[in-house]
Amino acid sequence: MATDAARILVVPGRPWLADAVRAGGAEPVTEGRADAVVWTDPKDAAGLRRLLDDQPTIDWVQLPWAGIEPFVDVLDHDRRWTCGKGVYADPVAEQALMLALAGLRGMGTYARATTWEGPIGRNLLGARVVIVGGGGISESLVRLLEPFRCEIVVVRRTEQPFPGATRTVTQQHLDDELPDADLVVLAVALTPETEGLLDARRLRLLPSHAWLVNVARGRHIVTDDLVEVLAEGAIGGAGLDVVDPEPLPDGHPLWTLPNCFITPHVGNTPEMAVPLLSARVRENVRRYLAGEELLGPVDVDAGY
Repeated sequence: MATDAARILVVPGRPWLADAVRAGGAEPVTEGRADAVVWTDPKDAAGLRRLLDDQPTIDWVQLPWAGIEPFVDVLDHDRRWTCGKGVYADPVAEQALMLALAGLRGMGTYARATTWEGPIGRNLLGARVVIVGGGGISESLVRLLEPFRCEIVVVRRTEQPFPGATRTVTQQHLDDELPDADLVVLAVALTPETEGLLDARRLRLLPSHAWLVNVARGRHIVTDDLVEVLAEGAIGGAGLDVVDPEPLPDGHPLWTLPNCFITPHVGNTPEMAVPLLSARVRENVRRYLAGEELLGPVDVDAGY
């Protein structure tokens, strides 16, 4: 059980996260016995596994980011797991809105133009928006869309009504929602069920004017299928903050397709992340010491 003298490992060491642990009321350490760990390397799952094997009494693990795919095989039911779920929702939702507006209003075409172009573009106002995912990014995006008076359909694991959405459906009904969509936004965790979610068949269900925005993970979309559909002009276009592979290699067709534009996974930058993650860690340390429910719990069985 956590006490006032709790020692929390911050490894690899990050001074700003150590400050957050201290502000939460615990002693940050970088080695030795500990009650909990704030793991700061988003890729070194093997290192975390070794640490937990060496210190089986650690009863809480805080992972750094919202996406925890590299750590799925390390998760267990022996301790509490939390991640950055919801921490970065607002900036990522803002990025999704930016990509959506840029796509629908023809910004990609105009930004590349070297001569005066004719009028193109569609309104986001009153558009039918399909958001895949029922987490914090979707919550923030739905709030941002309120002034646009959109019809919003949220596709999630359960049919529990999503706040602010016009309708909520399960993923099994995704095919039914795509043919009438003006905009599709992917904001869903990467799991075996969502990898390759949008392949050629589903992409071709979209209307020819529809735009696709991905702020989740690149592997939700079959990249070769997307390239083919975009090259044919079968959909309006795609605004991608994440891609597969990532980083996208120089010379890849997505770079030069006129109806595609890419931002390099900057929905949440380090400048945005430091204060947001610091606040989450500080609050979770306080809750840990007080024996309260922690924020951003990981569903070990679901893998996110």
